[in-house]
Amino acid sequence: MKSVLFVAQLITSLLLIGLILIQARGTGFGRGSASGTSFSRRGLEKLVFRLTFVSVFLFVAISIALLFF
Repeated sequence: MKSVLFVAQLITSLLLIGLILIQARGTGFGRGSASGTSFSRRGLEKLVFRLTFVSVFLFVAISIALLFF
């Protein structure tokens, strides 16, 4: 059981790293400096943002589960 949780934590951590690196800093996907300033997330940017939070939740939950097993 512990090895399964460890592998799940490893996969989740790599997914989380990838999702964080994909996110554009300061600008959104496809939005350059020529367009107006907008703080709303749309399309792919919104999906990546939500998946990042889901992966953080999974990583924390698996880490807590590893403490008890």
